[in-house]
Amino acid sequence: MLHAATLTPPAGPWRTEFSATMKLAWPLAAANLLQMLVHAVDVIFVARLGEQELAASSLAIALFGLTLWGLSGLTGAVAPLIAAELGRRRHAVREVRRSVRMGLWLAVLAGAVGMAACLGGERLMLLTGQDPKIAAMSGDFLQIIIWAMIPMVLSNVLRIFVSALNRPIFATVIIASAIAVSVLANWVLVFGNLGAPALGLEGSALASVVTSLFILAAYVAAIAWDRRLRRYRIFGNWWRTEWSRMKDIVRIGTPIMFTIFAEAGLFSGAAFLMGRIGPSELAGHTIALQVAALAFQIPFGIGQAATIRVGYHFGAGDSAAIARAGWIALAIAVAFSMVTASIMLFAPLTVLSIYVDVDAAANSAMVGFAVQYLLLAAIFQLVDAVQAVSAGNLRGLQDTRVPMVIAVFSYWAAGFSISIWLGLNSSLAGVGVWIGLAAGLLVAAVLLTWRWAQRGRLGLV
Repeated sequence: MLHAATLTPPAGPWRTEFSATMKLAWPLAAANLLQMLVHAVDVIFVARLGEQELAASSLAIALFGLTLWGLSGLTGAVAPLIAAELGRRRHAVREVRRSVRMGLWLAVLAGAVGMAACLGGERLMLLTGQDPKIAAMSGDFLQIIIWAMIPMVLSNVLRIFVSALNRPIFATVIIASAIAVSVLANWVLVFGNLGAPALGLEGSALASVVTSLFILAAYVAAIAWDRRLRRYRIFGNWWRTEWSRMKDIVRIGTPIMFTIFAEAGLFSGAAFLMGRIGPSELAGHTIALQVAALAFQIPFGIGQAATIRVGYHFGAGDSAAIARAGWIALAIAVAFSMVTASIMLFAPLTVLSIYVDVDAAANSAMVGFAVQYLLLAAIFQLVDAVQAVSAGNLRGLQDTRVPMVIAVFSYWAAGFSISIWLGLNSSLAGVGVWIGLAAGLLVAAVLLTWRWAQRGRLGLV
């Protein structure tokens, strides 16, 4: 996937940084891809239940995923803090432990709030004009899947810890194992195998809970097993409070959370717009977005690596190394996004066949819409990669407030307004919604990259 031989930078410190970034980025990108496959397993099973079930689950996941992703951003502030601490002092055991411990505390507290928020999902769907039957099905789905919230946010903190300590491969192996758990759980609970009752849509939600608990347990076991990770004793004295460190995490993480809410909210809001246009459009949008989101995991993983690499050099006070880390990450992300965009442009039906039977007459409308949307998704692959890595670079500098403002403006003032205008008030309908998505990502990419390029003049380093 991310193979160093395909991209060879000049010799010297640039090559050294390139190698370090690739070593960190490829397992993170692989873990992100595998995490999407875990979610894809749910979509594949639910899609076989019918169009209504797929529409209901997509609305529920839009809300649950938005909440989860935002809370992962809040606790994700642990990454630049750990990286900076290790940059300042190679063996900053106590400081790293403080950050991780308070990150875990925050994961539980914020996760509980997220669970409560998702309980109002059915009412929100009705207020946005969704079909009452589908809204009710979505509400039942949410009642179950919310129990995966806290385990998933806790796992995100532990994933940051193992990655910052040069063990990102643990994330890859754990998520790869989770795919098997998800397939088995869905097969048993959705269709009623091995003597279990056939729970249908609710069985898929329960399978997600089982999978999330497995992932959390696997991270705990891996940390206990690895000699280097074990010496940090992150679970020792877990009751001890470090309010100053909690304040640091919240200070840096809150803007990240709202940035993610702005971006993820754009895509989740698009699902609600599609629900108003029609069930076939919504189903096609769900499948196309799954493909686009799968491709996005590569630049997203590179952006995560960039946060750690830039953060490490930020802690060491090396401005030249900061520049190398950020620009190399951007170059890698753009190169691989060109590959994924080409696949979407030239083989859309092949990609869609992973999720649904593209030749079935019953799926013709859904597949037709999905192909249209996938062609537009290919166009914004490059700008999506640029904005993701630029945001990651800035987070490494612990610069999160202005990027939050940029995100809100780009995704909502530009992106969502265009989606509403073209989607609901023109003949473009669903295509218009996707044009709005592309516009929001383009504006964000331009503004975030400009801020990264001007980091010295802006006093960020």
